[in-house]
Amino acid sequence: MVLATLVLLAGCGDGPSPRAWAASVCSALTPWRAEISKLTRSTDEQMTAQTTPAQAKENLVRMFAGAEQASETARRSIEQAGVPETEHGEEISVGFRDSLAKIRDAYGRARDTIDGLGTGQATAFYDGVRTAVDTLKAEYDASALDTSRLNSEELKRAFDEVPECR
Repeated sequence: MVLATLVLLAGCGDGPSPRAWAASVCSALTPWRAEISKLTRSTDEQMTAQTTPAQAKENLVRMFAGAEQASETARRSIEQAGVPETEHGEEISVGFRDSLAKIRDAYGRARDTIDGLGTGQATAFYDGVRTAVDTLKAEYDASALDTSRLNSEELKRAFDEVPECR
């Protein structure tokens, strides 16, 4: 109830306090991280499982679509959290959202790439999957939020203190 009120107030002028914003961000990122970890394990398992290329393709496309959706859900939640009332608040908020959008898009491209692979030749299919996964990993790494310019002591303290971030 308190967070909902803060989000509504953010639209009316002042944004949420650093503590409220950090709590919202961690509330959005905690289930996202869990989902991405689960999907990463599932992808690794799928790459070593004894399935047909058609089964692997179906499973991988579904998993990457799930990661894409989870990333968009987290991005949208952070957008709804508003802009924290702190130095560089807008830039920090945009940075989080942009990073998640890049991750979302990387998963979408991986999904599309795998969906476009033929399954008639297992070796060619799995080579294509490996290439798609390698590209995904590189894009994922490149999407990391650059925090070097986004220093806010208030937000650092808030992320350390709020229970949602522990």
